[in-house]
Amino acid sequence: MSKEVISIFVDNSSNVLTRVASLFGRRGFNIESLTVSTTNDPRISRITVVFNGGKQSLHQILTQTRKLEVVKDIFTLDKDTSLFRELLLVKIACDKSNRSAVKEIVDIFRGKIISLSKHNMIVELTGASEKIDGFLDMINCYDVLEVCRTGVTGISRDSSSIDEDSD
Repeated sequence: MSKEVISIFVDNSSNVLTRVASLFGRRGFNIESLTVSTTNDPRISRITVVFNGGKQSLHQILTQTRKLEVVKDIFTLDKDTSLFRELLLVKIACDKSNRSAVKEIVDIFRGKIISLSKHNMIVELTGASEKIDGFLDMINCYDVLEVCRTGVTGISRDSSSIDEDSD
């Protein structure tokens, strides 16, 4: 089993996400990460789904999802020809005794301190999931108060896009 990332262009309307996500559940697939946003066309939303599966599982989910009338396009985002990013917001307890050590780790990972108080800091970090995981591993010796991750979003490097004639 490998990690698969698929991108689904759908109608931007109510209950579409529920329909797509429930299709995965009914087929026995566990969604590892899910992000949704509108595209440059406000009538269309893009759903990025990460799940574990093999070639047969991928073929099954692509075929079944494509059958939904709200789906405009669906395709796999290949790890070699696509870019993937994730956003992390993390609140770390710190005071003057360990603030500089935490800041040094943030700097190494090219993070950004977006809030600072006498007792904690909030860090913003974007990058590949492996980078986010590595950062969290490095700061786990500190008192992590809250973690918020967006999930993976991705885009293909090639010039293809949704067929603009598909209304």
